[in-house]
Amino acid sequence: MKKFKESFTRFALYIGIVATLMGGIAQASIDIYPFSNEVDERRFQSLTRELRCPKCQNQNIADSDAPLAKDLRDYTYSMILDGRSDGEIIGFMVERYGDFVTYNPPVKPVTWLLWFGPGGMLAVILGYL
Repeated sequence: MKKFKESFTRFALYIGIVATLMGGIAQASIDIYPFSNEVDERRFQSLTRELRCPKCQNQNIADSDAPLAKDLRDYTYSMILDGRSDGEIIGFMVERYGDFVTYNPPVKPVTWLLWFGPGGMLAVILGYL
């Protein structure tokens, strides 16, 4: 019986150590942004889905786990609380990170290839055929 108690104690100790180590791995980072009304909360969700993470490239800042995306979510949250409009928030992000931060960049000489390149290529191919 004494040997059983020692084995059980040792087993319980190992399980406790493993559970403690696994608990640290299983923790997830969840950002909570409390809003006083639903309109601001919906604006926040819309903006974070509309803005692209500059580091992740094809992921919006709502879905990205990159530290830069978290910073952009924090900026967006604070600007909404400050009462800034969606245009002002997007303008701030574009000024700081360039047109790439939006999924729909404006039509201007720098982005003409992006906007008209596929249609132009299609026209050239169809003209060749």
